[in-house]
Amino acid sequence: MSRRQKLTLVSIALLFAFTVSTLVIDKIWGREGMSLGLDLQGGTHLVYEADFSEVQPGAESDAIEVTRGIIEKRINRYGVSEPVIQIIGDDRISVQIPGVTAEEAKSLVGTVAELDFREQKGVDATLVEAANGGDNQITVNDAAGFEVDDTCVLGISSVAAIEKENWETRQITAINVSTNILTLDSALFTDHQPGEPLSAWIPSTGTIDGGEIHLTGKYLLPNSYVDVDPQTGQPVVRFEWNEDGARLFSQITGRLIGDPLGIILDNEIISAPTVQSQIGATGIIEGLTYDEARILSSQLNGGALPLPLGHWEGDEFYPEPAVIQSVDATLGADSLRWSLIAGIIGLALVMAFMILYYRLPGVLACAALLIYGAIMLTIFKMVPVTLTLAHIAAFILSVGMAIDANILIFERMKEELRLGKTLRAAVEAGFNRAWPAIRDGNFSTLITCIILFWFGSRIIAAPLVMGFALTLGIGVVISMLTAILVTRSFLRTIVFTPLARRGSLFRS
Repeated sequence: MSRRQKLTLVSIALLFAFTVSTLVIDKIWGREGMSLGLDLQGGTHLVYEADFSEVQPGAESDAIEVTRGIIEKRINRYGVSEPVIQIIGDDRISVQIPGVTAEEAKSLVGTVAELDFREQKGVDATLVEAANGGDNQITVNDAAGFEVDDTCVLGISSVAAIEKENWETRQITAINVSTNILTLDSALFTDHQPGEPLSAWIPSTGTIDGGEIHLTGKYLLPNSYVDVDPQTGQPVVRFEWNEDGARLFSQITGRLIGDPLGIILDNEIISAPTVQSQIGATGIIEGLTYDEARILSSQLNGGALPLPLGHWEGDEFYPEPAVIQSVDATLGADSLRWSLIAGIIGLALVMAFMILYYRLPGVLACAALLIYGAIMLTIFKMVPVTLTLAHIAAFILSVGMAIDANILIFERMKEELRLGKTLRAAVEAGFNRAWPAIRDGNFSTLITCIILFWFGSRIIAAPLVMGFALTLGIGVVISMLTAILVTRSFLRTIVFTPLARRGSLFRS
């Protein structure tokens, strides 16, 4: 056996061990177990009423449809989360999301993440003590005389000037002109320890066309996604700026090399990494759990809703859903259990047929099939793919294609053995002869999946079709790889064992 074959076998063993451990470990990336759809585990049902007060007469139906589409995009970007989002009547939107709490559902539907970038600057001790102490109010007279480099109020003693210079920075949360009292936001000051410099987070700005611009999340492109930091193993959100955002981010990071850049989410500091080098078009947000990262990514990509959503009480509009309730699974526990039993029996019968008809190659095919199933379930868990009956149907169909690929290979091998070739030659010839049929069949299925995904996303806006197409496409690719790499490696290994001399194990 060559060194390359040994490395291939070790790689397969490590891959299988990783998939099994991922499935066995109940909690991974802050998420527990497999994600099941509404029909299998239920979820949360929200009903929102729309506020059309700012909409032009006659444009209400378009506005609520756009709102429904944005909610769909936030929750179900790739068609694998399986929410049910519908317009009820003329002014209501119903949202059903599987496997989430009411609070998580409301965050996904109704919240637009306010992302902000800030840098540290020294401040006067009086201000920090006022902000962090029990009394966070300070008079204008107290603020007078502070030097520009030492204070966040820039040495301004006039209430009007303070409001003009500082209101947008949120360092001042309230100003009472009649009493000359301003209120500071203590969350923006660092905790002060004896002997440490006093500092506050002030807006990070750059210049565009001669104007000073505050860098915020509005300059992001809607393509952020959740990833894993290879150094820490923790989830991060990767994002990309538009042209103006990239210019601002490059100026700011170039100026702050060696200093921290605070990432502020909804007015809370979630991360303050030290800038190592000048960065342009992309960046990451860390310091989040997996679920927080997933929700943040959806919020950043979704954009603002064109309509306020909530509920009416008389003439007052409140930003809470009109209806919040749990949704029971449409399939009962008994139905789900019997479906699983039927699937296990069917898989066992297929594996028994492969072993009885193809003998030792059938055993190897069953082992490859188990590896294929473990890989697919691991992908379902890590994406995560929300499993509904449509996804399960796509998975079963891809299992059938994986078995079909092995049958093609073994039939070609048997033909070569009947011609008197050695087992080693028959293995290579069998794969070479079967590959064109496997390739053409799988590629035609992939083309069908692409058409279904495009049709489901662009024409009929059917996430169920998108999810089926994406799941089947992933299954086809993995089945093709396992047939060519795993089964072939197993057979090549058998060639170098005493079993290769027992021809009865390879002929039916």
